[in-house]
Amino acid sequence: MNKITVIGAGNVGATCANVIAQKDLTNELVMIDIKEGLAEGKALDIWQSSSILNFNTRVIGVTNDYEKTEGSELIIITSGLPRGPGMSRDDLIKTNALIVKEVTEKAVKYSPDAILLVVSNPLDVMTYTASLASKKPDNQVFGMAGILDEGRFKAFLAEALNGSPNDIHGLLLGGHGDTMVPLPRYTSVNGIPLLDLLDKETVDKIVERTRKGGGEIVGLLGTSAWYAPGAAIGQMVEAIVDDQKRVFPISTRLNGEFGLKDVYVGVPVKLGRKGVEEIIEIKLNDEEMKQLKTSADAVKEVMKVLDDMKLF
Repeated sequence: MNKITVIGAGNVGATCANVIAQKDLTNELVMIDIKEGLAEGKALDIWQSSSILNFNTRVIGVTNDYEKTEGSELIIITSGLPRGPGMSRDDLIKTNALIVKEVTEKAVKYSPDAILLVVSNPLDVMTYTASLASKKPDNQVFGMAGILDEGRFKAFLAEALNGSPNDIHGLLLGGHGDTMVPLPRYTSVNGIPLLDLLDKETVDKIVERTRKGGGEIVGLLGTSAWYAPGAAIGQMVEAIVDDQKRVFPISTRLNGEFGLKDVYVGVPVKLGRKGVEEIIEIKLNDEEMKQLKTSADAVKEVMKVLDDMKLF
């Protein structure tokens, strides 16, 4: 890929930019932020590691100059306030919706053909915001959440199993937050069903910890996570750039799939150079479907908050 832009040079934006640069996924990587000197400084720091880490991606930082992002093929939106202690993702909507709307409109003005990958919270509704602001096809605007949540799920399971997280294959559905739907029935350890290795009580505790995984980090750090989110973004970018057509859980607009319509929630998709190339409908039992619908209803409530703001 010739050019990628990361909007927002905070912890998540800078970390994902570093991952993308180290993977050599683009010729030019532009970091942009509203704070004077922040993107420039972090971009310079990353670029100075190029000869040490053996990558060639040219990393450039700019302050609020979207003309420098012109011609980007992929735009990653991380801008917005991070969660603080006692703050839910939904508390962020009114502030972050205004930010995401503004940066999306500025970015697509100079890169009308770019794919948009949204990371700002509350994730599912900010993806909806970027879609409304960009007026792009559904397959070109989607959100990163499921890979992060799945990474947390696998890490917790690896601890319980005293094994490698790389042997665990799992799946989550639903909104990015406390109503997400981890699926133990679709989780295995190198093909061995998870529930053959761990008892239901242990798995249920891990599922609950996964749902609150972001809040656990906030409670420890006083702000939201960035290393795992940055790595998750990097994995999605790699799948897009290399047209890997990998199956990942990501936040995308549903138009009847899983019996849901006009809502952004995490579902398994095939991700490649064109963005979301296919939504994969898996078979859910009654309890799993109930949880997914509950999660979708929670997202719809926050989407209504955005609609009531009359920004579009």
